[in-house]
Amino acid sequence: MDDHNKRVIETALLCAQEPLTVADLTRLFVDDIAAGEIDDVLLELQKAWEDKGMELVHIATGWRFQSRLSMREYLDRLTPEKPPKYSRAVMETLAIIAYRQPVTRGEIEEIRGVAVSSNVMKQLEDRGWVEVIGHKETIGRPGLYATTKQFLDDLSLTNLQSLPMLEDAAPMAAAEQLGQAVMEFDPSATVETVIELDENGQAIIDVESEAIAAVTVEEVPEETTEETIEEVEEVTPESEEKSDEQK
Repeated sequence: MDDHNKRVIETALLCAQEPLTVADLTRLFVDDIAAGEIDDVLLELQKAWEDKGMELVHIATGWRFQSRLSMREYLDRLTPEKPPKYSRAVMETLAIIAYRQPVTRGEIEEIRGVAVSSNVMKQLEDRGWVEVIGHKETIGRPGLYATTKQFLDDLSLTNLQSLPMLEDAAPMAAAEQLGQAVMEFDPSATVETVIELDENGQAIIDVESEAIAAVTVEEVPEETTEETIEEVEEVTPESEEKSDEQK
């Protein structure tokens, strides 16, 4: 392919608002161009941009130019908006879904050892990272969660096989490895309500108020642990009445 056509492909990729597939790129030309030729040009462009702040990457939905991670700290100075940071609960839940999919909410809770807040699942679904792809043929037919192409695109991955290899099977270790791309894990981000489970996997306490789920680390002393938070949550109206009587 001549230099002019290569420049056309490069320009199209730089100006595109969405990733472009090889089929999209062939439509740039009146004459029929083989997909193999397009592939060769894409590889050439990848190599040509190796020493620049931008890179050409192949992701799940096509090819796109994006800034390198090493440029993030500089580009962040241009925008006052901070990128979203995700709590340990969100990252662990996402990691379990990514590596164990399809998986039910009950299976996620079994692995994490705590009940999964509806708030956590909503964050992941609203972000477009997970979706229900079916239902497990068991009692209640719970939904089966899996990651989406948006999830792969946001992590600049081509497919699930491109996920980082796990060095540790623990949910938190997986979450940290998964968060090395565009996501940022923040230990001080909002945490979901921690609910202890009994031997049968049932919640020991019943949380009716969604306000508890909004508790942040800033509202709890730094030395406070999750165990302390659980003890606070176990305070019931009955115990409060007893305290009033004692007064």
